[in-house]
Amino acid sequence: MRLAFFGDVIGKSGRDGLTDHLPGLKRDLKLDFVVVNAENAAGGFGITENTAKELFMAGADCLTLGNHSWDQREALTYIVREPRLIRPANYPRLMDAPGAGANLFETPSGKTVLVMNVLGRIHMDPNDDPFSAVDRELNAAPLGVVADAVIVDMHAEATSEKMAMGHFCDARASLVIGTHTHVPTADAQILPGGTAYQTDAGGCCDYDSVIGNEKEEPLRRFTTRISGGRYSPASGPATVCGVYVETDDKTGLATRIEPIRVGGRLSQSIPVAA
Repeated sequence: MRLAFFGDVIGKSGRDGLTDHLPGLKRDLKLDFVVVNAENAAGGFGITENTAKELFMAGADCLTLGNHSWDQREALTYIVREPRLIRPANYPRLMDAPGAGANLFETPSGKTVLVMNVLGRIHMDPNDDPFSAVDRELNAAPLGVVADAVIVDMHAEATSEKMAMGHFCDARASLVIGTHTHVPTADAQILPGGTAYQTDAGGCCDYDSVIGNEKEEPLRRFTTRISGGRYSPASGPATVCGVYVETDDKTGLATRIEPIRVGGRLSQSIPVAA
């Protein structure tokens, strides 16, 4: 299979970037399934039904969330009606969070893709153990038995926690990809057991910014420790960042991973699939 995952979409710039570039990438890379982290798609905070529909129309097959899942209140009800929207699987049980933290999808060719999303716990709000949550979902739909491909979105602050999740899932997932920090890392690799991995996919945003936000407010807070208002997404042309992965049809394990960066300030050429 040919899969792609795109990092945190930040505001209108990120949505416009995906709308401009994703259709061509799907065609040129012959993508079977596309996952997009969209927890910042609505004005930089959360997601709404309309912003989700923009991303689905651009070519996303599934949207994952993160620590900003419920910043837009309508997401609490929209996620119940939209199975393609995946929130973190390791919310505390007593929270009784709506929606699902994992789902099994079927591609037009009949292949199945398991997608799950979890929150890290280092320098993040306290949640249940992400490793136990991922283990539960992997056991429920094993790679190569129930799922033809498995994608794990590890939405976390610490690189160590993301790397640990990659090795924890090695040989049991097609791709473990980090999100949340909005900056693409230079460590795309296939782990010893056959799982593709990158510590952070990066953001789909304007990179003339501070992690996708207009520079003035973050700089004010760093230099004066005084808030002047809410962060607002930078509005220049977005760079669309993510990864392209090919998997073995028999095992579901990765045979190739390539970073994707198109448009904006970080653009690079992407090898077209043979």
